[in-house]
Amino acid sequence: MLIHVLGAGAGGGFPQWNCNCQNCDGLRKGTIKATKRTQSSICVSSDGVHWVLFNTSPDVLQQIQNFPPLQPGRAIRDSGISAIILIDAQIDHTTGLLMLREGTQKRELYSTDMVYQDLTTGNPLLKILDHYCGINHHEISTDGKTSFEIPQIENLTFTAVVLKSAAPPYSPHRNNPHPGDTIGMLIEDKKTQKRLFYAPGLGEIEPHLPPLFKKADCIMVDGTFWTNTEMIDMGLMTKKARDIGHNPQSGEGGMIEVLDRYPQAKKVLIHINNTNPILREDSKERAILTEHGIEVAYDGMDIVL
Repeated sequence: MLIHVLGAGAGGGFPQWNCNCQNCDGLRKGTIKATKRTQSSICVSSDGVHWVLFNTSPDVLQQIQNFPPLQPGRAIRDSGISAIILIDAQIDHTTGLLMLREGTQKRELYSTDMVYQDLTTGNPLLKILDHYCGINHHEISTDGKTSFEIPQIENLTFTAVVLKSAAPPYSPHRNNPHPGDTIGMLIEDKKTQKRLFYAPGLGEIEPHLPPLFKKADCIMVDGTFWTNTEMIDMGLMTKKARDIGHNPQSGEGGMIEVLDRYPQAKKVLIHINNTNPILREDSKERAILTEHGIEVAYDGMDIVL
């Protein structure tokens, strides 16, 4: 299984266009040791030719340009993207669909019914695409047991698991969470028996998740915030990290404590907010992660399982 990180940042990327926090200001001025990141997305393949794109960030065109395998030259109109899987309906994971509107071949789109509803009602991106390339929608089961395969993606199976999280602000059921608003994904290579668990948005370690972590050879999960009160402490928000669906790295029950239980897996944090001190490569927080064998995803990172 080939895994390529197209973007490792949270919504807004790093630096965020209107943010002058220590991280963003320092990156612009060159006063900190850090690397810019586009908004989170990965792609997965079994042969290096046909790829599944997870989420379509607003930065998708730049991400495709930075990773040539997604635009092979087999025909005058061509793409290495065989299918798109949406983890949720958030703006930073779906806006890029509009950037992929050219052409007459429908996009093969996989999502839960809840995500499909949000993207045809509150934020009708998919209805807009009907006037351009259009989509073939494939509903992802949320029972946690039903796996699916994707044509052209040989040897890989995909199993979605429901995660607790709020629907986007424009969702008709914003304040009434439904199963399928957000999912994680277990991807298994039938040939090598290797597994990736991927969840860029993870607010709580629910009982059904540890067995999946134990199976995984690579755990790539939410790295948004370092502390639960990070945004409050900086005066940027009035809600805690867990309140908006992100389990922080530090503190009791944080991602460091959780990931320490799975020494068999390669552990990678993705979807990293611009305020998170782990973006500074020489920070004490980054050193703590290194001590615990936890890596920080970056644009262009490659993993082979």
